[in-house]
Amino acid sequence: MKEFTHIDEHGRARMVDVSEKEPTVREAIARGRVSMSPETLKLIKTGGIRKGDVLAVAQVAGIMAAKRTSELIPMCHPLQITAVDIDFSMNDEDSTVEIEAVVKTRDRTGVEMEALVAVSAAALTIYDMCKAVDRAITLTDIRLVKKTGGKSGTFIREGEV
Repeated sequence: MKEFTHIDEHGRARMVDVSEKEPTVREAIARGRVSMSPETLKLIKTGGIRKGDVLAVAQVAGIMAAKRTSELIPMCHPLQITAVDIDFSMNDEDSTVEIEAVVKTRDRTGVEMEALVAVSAAALTIYDMCKAVDRAITLTDIRLVKKTGGKSGTFIREGEV
C-alpha cells in the first residue's frame, strides 16, 4: 500500500519537497456533471438565464480557478500552468451539462488538482447563475479521468477516455 506523502513522521501535514525533481510535461483531465431540470437546460441553451451566458462565465471561472488552485488547496504547489481548456457538453436525455477540464504544465509536480478545481469552479458557477430558476441543481461525479507525466506515469480511469 502506498503511503501518504503529505504527512511527516510525526503525523503532521507538510508540503512535499519537489525541489530535486526534474520538470516534465504533465497533463490532467477531469470531468464533472451538473444535473438540472429540462427547463433550466433549455434556458442555458437559448440564452434565457438573466445573469448572462452561463457556459461562457463558467468557462472563465474554471480557467481562473485552475490558476489559483495553490491558494485554495493548502498542500498544492504553485505551478506554471501552460494551458487550460474547459469544454461543456449538454445532454437533453438526462438534462445535464458535462464539464471537462484539461490542464497542462511543464513542472515538477502534476496538475490533477488544478483540473479538479477547474471543473468544480465551473460547476459551481453554473449553479450560481441558474439557482434563481432551479434550486434543485446537483453537482456530481467530479473525478480525475486521466493524468500523464511525472514519476508515477500515466493514469487512465477505466471506461473514461
